Amino acid sequence: MSARTAQGVSTRAVVVGALLVSLLLAGVVSFYAASTPDGLTKVSQEQGFAETETEHGAAEGPFAGYDAGFLDGDRLSGGVAGVAGVLVVLVLGTALAYGVRRRSDASTDAGTDAGAPRDQTQV
Repeated sequence: MSARTAQGVSTRAVVVGALLVSLLLAGVVSFYAASTPDGLTKVSQEQGFAETETEHGAAEGPFAGYDAGFLDGDRLSGGVAGVAGVLVVLVLGTALAYGVRRRSDASTDAGTDAGAPRDQTQV
């Protein structure tokens, strides 16, 4: 992952920078997010079916409600939940990327690469 982009910045530096910005936004800036309802909640209130909402199976989970319920303090609890969310998405995204890459490598090794150019001289 040491490839250079057109401007001479390494891919690794871009990835690390993006990760740091994501963690900063999730851990610190998220505390200042609006406390108004999100879009789905707002629509359910406007359409009159918000009162039919029921608790889901993960309502008592460690990060339910965008909070780390096991910590005291709204700021710390929300920040830890945000950072945990970023890390979970990072791990799942990385696993998916490696899985797709390995599958692609395996199909290339087996000679079944659909994207490979065909020999036009054989009929």
